[in-house]
Amino acid sequence: MTIAQTSAPIGQPVAPGLTALERYGKLERPELRYTPEVAEATAPIYEKVKHIIPAIEWPALAPTIHAINQLKKQRNAVVLAHNYMTPDIYHGVADIVGDSLQLAIEATRTDADVIVQCGVHFMAETSKILSPEKTVLIPDMRAGCSLAESITGADVRGLRERNPGIPIITYVNTSAEVKAECDICCTSSNALQVVESFGVDKVFLIPDKYLAANVGNKTDVEVLIWDGACEVHERFTAEELRDYRKIEPDVKIIAHPECPPDVVAEADFAGSTAHMIDWVKTKRPEKVMMVTECSMADNVASETPGVNYIRPCNLCPHMKRITLDKILDSLLEMKEEVVVDPAVADRARTAVERMINLKI
Repeated sequence: MTIAQTSAPIGQPVAPGLTALERYGKLERPELRYTPEVAEATAPIYEKVKHIIPAIEWPALAPTIHAINQLKKQRNAVVLAHNYMTPDIYHGVADIVGDSLQLAIEATRTDADVIVQCGVHFMAETSKILSPEKTVLIPDMRAGCSLAESITGADVRGLRERNPGIPIITYVNTSAEVKAECDICCTSSNALQVVESFGVDKVFLIPDKYLAANVGNKTDVEVLIWDGACEVHERFTAEELRDYRKIEPDVKIIAHPECPPDVVAEADFAGSTAHMIDWVKTKRPEKVMMVTECSMADNVASETPGVNYIRPCNLCPHMKRITLDKILDSLLEMKEEVVVDPAVADRARTAVERMINLKI
């Protein structure tokens, strides 16, 4: 399979005022056929996903996966895939997988010119904040987030005016403008440590009310909340988990801290996506239910043979906007480019770096 270039070569420095398409040029669309060459090149990938993707479907997916993997080399691009991506993306074309902040940090360590963010918009912004010299693309600009969209920079400024002197911590699942208005960022795994690092008796932890409540249950610090939530995790209920235990008494339930506190209380373990994955790999339970976006269980299953996954399937509609076809289009046409105002990015970067540099 060959991919012809129709405009400027890659690797040139970013020119101010030019779009990514103008800087890199458009590439011709390859012919997508399941040839013996494609079958051979993608066979190791199919070994990882054969328990999830039926053999009859692979010939339809493999040519696009193969084309994307060729394009990455031609564009000097790296594909970042969040844990909630579908297995064809997660195992087929991703160079780096993980949670949102982990992806952005790892991308800074590559020599890629182009980052293709397979996740939602705030994740692409974070990658741009930490790698301002790189071109950052998101395959679908409509891939938003109910949690990130629950608060704005103006909202944070209002909180400061009404509550002078109270530190404001923002979850990384927020826009660049929100990060820029906050004192420090946190993740779901280090939120408790960040809250207690200020040494004060009261902080704001925004915007996820459930993460804030779950952290508040573990500390003497008064954790003030904002009324935001992830539309995937807030749909889980404690009653639902109890019903699963009646059906599968020996199942181990692990939950994300974006779930309501009564859901977390019913779980055997609660932690970030990375910690949930580590827990399964370490504990190797016979049966496990991951109370989070259900594609994650599909992706982890290939790495944990012998573990039976009970899937309470809540899909994120925003994550599912990212598809193989859109990733291909993104690399061919250099779209959609994510740009963050440099002044906003500088302040947001400070909040992220404070967290990274915090000795916790």
